[in-house]
Amino acid sequence: MRYFPQIPRFIILLLTGVGLAVPALADGTHYPLTVENCGHTITVDKAPQRVVSVGQAQTEILYALGLGDRVVGTAVWFGPVAKPYQTIDAKVRRLADNDPSFEAVVGQEPDLVTAMYEWHIGPNGIVGKRDQFDQVGVPVYVSPTDCVGKDNSGPGDGVRTRMYSMELLYRNIREYGQIFDVSDRAEALVTNLQEREERAVHSVAGMATRNVSMAVWFSSKEIKGDAFMAGKNGVPAYILSKLGARNVITTTEEWPLVGWETIAAADPDVLVVVKMDRRRFPADDIDLKLDFLRTDPVASSLSAVRNGRVVTIDVGATRPGLDAINGVETIAKAIDTFGLTH
Repeated sequence: MRYFPQIPRFIILLLTGVGLAVPALADGTHYPLTVENCGHTITVDKAPQRVVSVGQAQTEILYALGLGDRVVGTAVWFGPVAKPYQTIDAKVRRLADNDPSFEAVVGQEPDLVTAMYEWHIGPNGIVGKRDQFDQVGVPVYVSPTDCVGKDNSGPGDGVRTRMYSMELLYRNIREYGQIFDVSDRAEALVTNLQEREERAVHSVAGMATRNVSMAVWFSSKEIKGDAFMAGKNGVPAYILSKLGARNVITTTEEWPLVGWETIAAADPDVLVVVKMDRRRFPADDIDLKLDFLRTDPVASSLSAVRNGRVVTIDVGATRPGLDAINGVETIAKAIDTFGLTH
């Protein structure tokens, strides 16, 4: 079986003096600043100096904005930190690769905690609930990518009531710009991401007439068991829709478990397989995934597998963060290579 590997992660040269022009803004942040965040009001009296970031995507946004020296602890890592941030990340305490405890987070004496997901800090937060942090006087900012148009009240990864949009990520970045008084850097980063997305979408503009069908396999609890596939409204589905492709999975769950017989019946033209460092489930391992596709009687019968139209993407591209643009670029390049744009 031939498969199309991911392209290298794009290096954002925000602070190196090359690559991004930083516009001058007339006014800085006026404190105290009040921000409406996921149904809660948070107030910061000054630019935070001690931040704990629970979620890789949020951590890398902070690094991209040049705020690494204010991060005193991180947690929830799905893969290695992006190369531009390796030096600064090496200086930051990693509280946990996966889920940190409430005590570990507040033990860093943060003046702000950021979270990637409400299932970490939210109504059913496994790290803590907002009122727990309120009781110790620590404001919490949860990314709007995980709460706007998304219901996290039930178990699992939640249900998106409408399609994810990069505008939610741009809102996240701009609100960090306000909170930390670095709005000029935030606008430069947003502009860069917008331009990259536009170029990638333009590169496959002719694909919409082909009605190419795709599916995205995240992981499985057991390698031969049902697969966690991207639902119809999450980040992967957004990427596919921007590229003119159709997601064969139509449920609103973020990552529904789907049987391989069901996937085979839908028979996507292209199968996207997620690569990660996490090892919570056996199928987190990309090599095991690819071997399964080659050897399983049902999975190997998929048109995408038989025709060598399997593309791997980094796990970050499936999450609401900077790497989502990498996913647009990687899948666009694969689509062109597979000859599906003609």
